[in-house]
Amino acid sequence: MRKKNTLKHVRESFLMSKAELARKAGVSPITIDRIEKGMDCRMETKRKILLALGYSLSDKDKVFCD
Repeated sequence: MRKKNTLKHVRESFLMSKAELARKAGVSPITIDRIEKGMDCRMETKRKILLALGYSLSDKDKVFCD
């Protein structure tokens, strides 16, 4: 299922590559790519990505539109 998110835009605004975000979040670059393309992911993965970007969990709507 495709879900709208702004992960690519946010990541690029930090001048961060997919690989760098993946390393900081502890997930694979393929996972980042899939999420940016709108594929679904686990809540734990979203949490890791938010924290790696320096956001708090309450800022989830800035990146993920559920």
